[in-house]
Amino acid sequence: MKTAVIPQIRVEPELRADLESVLLQGETLTDFVEATMRNAIAFRRVQTAFHARAQDASEEYHQTGVAAPVETVLAKLQAKLDAKRKKLAGQVDK
Repeated sequence: MKTAVIPQIRVEPELRADLESVLLQGETLTDFVEATMRNAIAFRRVQTAFHARAQDASEEYHQTGVAAPVETVLAKLQAKLDAKRKKLAGQVDK
């Protein structure tokens, strides 16, 4: 597979110094930029999917007039949050 080059960008010396100051041991600017781009792409995809689901839900509500009670929605969100916290706490203990 051929690779492609991302266009260079000009930055102020202070920004480059800030970037270099947070690099991990053995990490290059290229490594950092690539990881940052991958994370930004993943975040944008999550944002786009969230927006699409919200738009669909809004359209369904406007068509049917039926919505989930706020208590149900909050309870589901709390359950997800609790599960994630439990999972993360288990990872820290290891």
